[in-house]
Amino acid sequence: MAAPQPGIGDWYRQKEGGALFEVVAFDDRDGTIEIQYFDGTVEEMDVEDWEGQWEDGALESAEPPEDWSGSVDVDPDGDNVRADAGDGDRDLRASSLDGIDLFE
Repeated sequence: MAAPQPGIGDWYRQKEGGALFEVVAFDDRDGTIEIQYFDGTVEEMDVEDWEGQWEDGALESAEPPEDWSGSVDVDPDGDNVRADAGDGDRDLRASSLDGIDLFE
């Protein structure tokens, strides 16, 4: 079976161990593919290695995970950021702009 052309944003799985990864960069000139595993680890793979692993049946196409936050550093409660200023929690969100006169 011929190896598929890796596309940025496409997800694949290593059959041995089941490691899920996404193609995040492809450099046709250098012949390299940059992949990021679900845990956030980034690695580079040669196109020859990619093709060899497909021929050996070590890689397969996969669906993106439902919870993609494993591969990126995202705080699920990032919208409610609060900081400790020493005198208790202080809300860091901007106040409303109700009292501003735009034509002043």
